[in-house]
Amino acid sequence: MAKMTEEFREEFLAKTRYGYLTTLTRDGAPRTVPLWFDWDGHIVRIFSGIGSPKIKRIKHDARITLLVSNDMSEGEMWVAFDGFAEIKLEGVMELIEQLAARYWDLSNPKLKATLDSWKATPEQFCMIELVPTRIRTMVE
Repeated sequence: MAKMTEEFREEFLAKTRYGYLTTLTRDGAPRTVPLWFDWDGHIVRIFSGIGSPKIKRIKHDARITLLVSNDMSEGEMWVAFDGFAEIKLEGVMELIEQLAARYWDLSNPKLKATLDSWKATPEQFCMIELVPTRIRTMVE
């Protein structure tokens, strides 16, 4: 097992994959949820409902990890971003639209209607930004 090169890491992250976000509860227990994410080469961005449990956990303890893993058809490999979350309101709808276009087939009327309902209530969403303090990788 070896670390990924930066070039391979960027290729790996350019493919549409789920990220697994780990936050900490008040008693320090980890909680992990799958979600959509964006990586621009410097910052990880995630959106969430403003009152979601993960946002409450982040407000209590900003330490997070986002793990991005291989598909079952690929060899074992992963990237983990560690650091401190920052919750922001600005730019969240642009992120939602970008990620919906990446993760969903928006020609599907049901999915398009869901996105439209989100766009009608932007005040219900926030963005989590993570500037990693550490990036860990592994590839077979």
